[in-house]
Order: sequence, then structure tokens, then C-alpha cells
Amino acid sequence: MTLTATPAPPVPASRRHGRRAGRPAPRLLSHAVVNGVLIIAVLYTVMPVLWLLMAATKNMRDLFGTGGFVFGRTFALGDNLAHLFTAQDGIYLRWLGNTALYAVGGALIATTLCVAAGYAFDKLSFPFKEKIFGLILLGVLVPASATALPIYLLASKVGIVNTFWGVFLPSLVFPFGVYLARVFSAAYVPAEVIEATRVDGAGDLRTFLSVGFPMLRTAFVTIFLFQFTGIWNSFFLPLVMLTDQHLYPLNLGLYTWQTTSLNQGHPEDYLLAITGSLVAVVPLVIVFVTLQRYWKAGMTAGAVK
Repeated sequence: MTLTATPAPPVPASRRHGRRAGRPAPRLLSHAVVNGVLIIAVLYTVMPVLWLLMAATKNMRDLFGTGGFVFGRTFALGDNLAHLFTAQDGIYLRWLGNTALYAVGGALIATTLCVAAGYAFDKLSFPFKEKIFGLILLGVLVPASATALPIYLLASKVGIVNTFWGVFLPSLVFPFGVYLARVFSAAYVPAEVIEATRVDGAGDLRTFLSVGFPMLRTAFVTIFLFQFTGIWNSFFLPLVMLTDQHLYPLNLGLYTWQTTSLNQGHPEDYLLAITGSLVAVVPLVIVFVTLQRYWKAGMTAGAVK
């Protein structure tokens, strides 16, 4: 007996074309949603800076008499900058120097410590390593504002309240940087290379300085940018730690100008705070633009074998 296969009934053309025609719609919808979210994010980021730029070009009359996103009738940016750098015997330049010292010095030292600690947690073996690393991760979960008061109490015991060291020393601790450095060490420093250097007789310190640290340049730049930005934008710790205006960072100094403009009847200080905020953004932009090429180069260094 011969068995013959019964052919399956053909799928109607309308159903076939209906499925194919229906596929691009969700894709186009997803692209529209993603582009819409990106546009909102760009506007959220750019509009405050744009308002700040336009407000810094106005005098006091135009600041309160014109729209927020238009330039002043009289372009007063030069006059505002001159007034900013000469007000109160040039106190703004002192605040700018303090912030640069806090941020650059603190970020460099903190990043070096984080990279060394992350490398040690990844490549070395020592007692209670994972438990100590767990405590560091707990430090990541605690917000900086919650530690400001305990740090102040400790600083008062040591006697460094209202001093440079009271703000500088806490900036050297960066638990999240240690976590990032360990992740980067596991990804960028092969264990085989470390073993080869040990076979050649190099110690742990020599191996880290000669082999590990050069391979972690990407980690160094990334952690430095995080910590530099965090210290530059720090506000609450200097607020509770400092009373001497000559030690203020930019954020705290601008806050005092804004407070005096509202509470003590000095409206010209409000314009100083606006112009000073615009100038304070410039160093951050310069640092990111300068270091991003090293960041990108390190991120793609191992992409091609």
C-alpha cells in the first residue's frame, strides 16, 4: 500500500502580508519613544545651562524685566564678570582656588588609593578580604549627607573644624571608587600577566606599579572624573564644617550670596551668584572634554586582538 502525503493548505496571501506589514509598526513606535525620551533628557540637561548663560548677560533691570530664555537688552556679561572677580576684594577667586585645591588634590589622592585598593582586592589574597570588601560596599549605600554630621563630630574631636583639612581629608574616602577599581582590575588585568611577573621575581608592589597600574588607566580616569565632580559639587560637608569665608568652596560661597540677596536686601548679590554659577561650570566642562579622549582610548584598547 502506498502512502501519499497530503500537502498543507496554502497560507492566504492576506495573512502573510499582514504579518510582514505589521512588524515595522512596533519598531517605529519604540524608536519614537526612545528618541522622545532622549530629547527630554537633552532639554532637561541643556535648558538650565542655557538659562544661566542668558541670565549672566543681563543687568539687574533686564534680569527681572525680560524673559528667561532671551539675552539682555544691554549685553552686560563683561560688566558682570568684572564685578564678580572684584567683589569683596576678589573673594570669588579665592573660592575658585579653594574648590580647585579640594577637587583636584582630593580626587588625585582618592583615585590613587581606590585603584590600589581595587587591585589588591582583585589580585591579592589576604585574611578577611571579602568581609572587608563587604564593609566597603556598605559605605557605598550610605549617602554623603548622612555622614556629614559624624564627620563633623570626629573633626571637632581632632581639632580640624573650620580648617582646610576638615574638608580635604574626608574627600579622600571614596568606597564606590574601590568597587569600580576592582571591577576594572578583573576585566583589564589578566591573571596570567600577574603570574608571569611573579615568576620573573617581581614583588606585589613592583607588579602593581609596572604592570597593573598602566593597565588601569581607564579605571583611573573614570574614578577621577566621578570623584572630581563629587568634590566640586560638594555642599553639605563644607556647610557644617566651615565658618571662615576664606576657606569656602564655590558652592558654599554662591549660596551665601544668594542668601544675602534674599534675606538681607542685596539684590546685586543675586546677579553675582548667577554669574558665578556660570563660571563654576566652565572648569567641569574643560576637565571632561580634556579627559574624555583618554577615557575612550582606554575603553577600546582591548577591543581588537
